[in-house]
Amino acid sequence: MLIALGLVIWVFVFLYFTKPLDVTEFGPREQLIYLPLYGLFASLCYLASLPFQYWLFRKQNEKWTLSSELSQLLFLFVLAFVIVRLVYYYIVMEAHPNAYTITYFATHIYIPAILTILPIVAIGRWSFGKYKEKKLEEQKVEIKGTGNYESLRLALNDLICIQSSDNYVEVTYQEGQELRKQLIRNKLTAVEASLSALVRTHRSYLINPHHFKQWRTGNRKVNVVLSYDLEVPVSKTYQEAVEKAVNSATES
Repeated sequence: MLIALGLVIWVFVFLYFTKPLDVTEFGPREQLIYLPLYGLFASLCYLASLPFQYWLFRKQNEKWTLSSELSQLLFLFVLAFVIVRLVYYYIVMEAHPNAYTITYFATHIYIPAILTILPIVAIGRWSFGKYKEKKLEEQKVEIKGTGNYESLRLALNDLICIQSSDNYVEVTYQEGQELRKQLIRNKLTAVEASLSALVRTHRSYLINPHHFKQWRTGNRKVNVVLSYDLEVPVSKTYQEAVEKAVNSATES
């Protein structure tokens, strides 16, 4: 939304001071009426391109690369060209026969304008992306091992469960849409002490209640089903605490 607002202001300023698109034919009052429309439509184009960005992000397993960014910008500026051309031809020029041809409009007006606007959009997206990465990094938790180079850093919401395995713990987590596991040399009790958001369900298991899906009972045993249909046993010792943690997580 901030980038879209910045586009409204920047496009208006650019048109007002550079006077392209036969702007000089408008009086001062008409300029204040028509020129903000270009900024508004540029802003709406940016917002309209975001569903494509979301689709591309999901298609690439929630990974965003340089090619993803270039594809997004290309889609944005093709969409913007269509809309701005229509605004110019049908609203500003009212389909006048002396209006610029589509070729002249693209090569002499739209592309130079885009080269001016592109740095603002690119810098804005890069800056907000870096800010978002910093905030996400601050929210990550770290599961440390006893070795110098054994650790796993990830977002708490991506952590599903941890299972004790002899002198190791097996961490199960999601990365994008994929389920992953990693062994780290440490004791389950040490991990439990460092991650208060997790709840113990069994002497060999810790779970993230955020990933709770349902209870499953049978043969006098109680299990919890987590994301990706992972089933974890719940012992009677910890059942009450697990129920409270699950209820608190689902309510929030």
